[in-house]
Amino acid sequence: MAQFMHQPTNEHWVLVKRILRYLCGTLDKGLLLYCDSPLTLHGFSDVDWAGNKDDYSSTNAYLVYLGRNLVSWSLKKQQIVARSSTEAEYRSIAATAVELR
Repeated sequence: MAQFMHQPTNEHWVLVKRILRYLCGTLDKGLLLYCDSPLTLHGFSDVDWAGNKDDYSSTNAYLVYLGRNLVSWSLKKQQIVARSSTEAEYRSIAATAVELR
C-alpha cells in the first residue's frame, strides 16, 4: 500500500481498512521461535519477472532463517525493469545476499 500513499483511491482505502481489521484480529498471534534450533543461516529468494503488467517491473521476495526461526523477510517491487528473467533473478539473489551479510 505504501506505493499508493501519495494518490490513494477508494479501492486503496478499502484495502487499508481490510489490513487493519486483519491486524486487530490477530493481536494474540506471534512468531514461533525455537530455542533448540541450530545456528545456521539460510536464505531463500524468488522473483516474479515482469509480473506487474502496468510497468513490467519484477517483484523480489526473500526469507532468511536462523536455524528453524524466520528472522527476516521482504517483498519489494524492483526499481529497474529487468530485460530477462535471469537479470531479475540475479537482482533478487543480490538483495538476499545483502540481507545475509
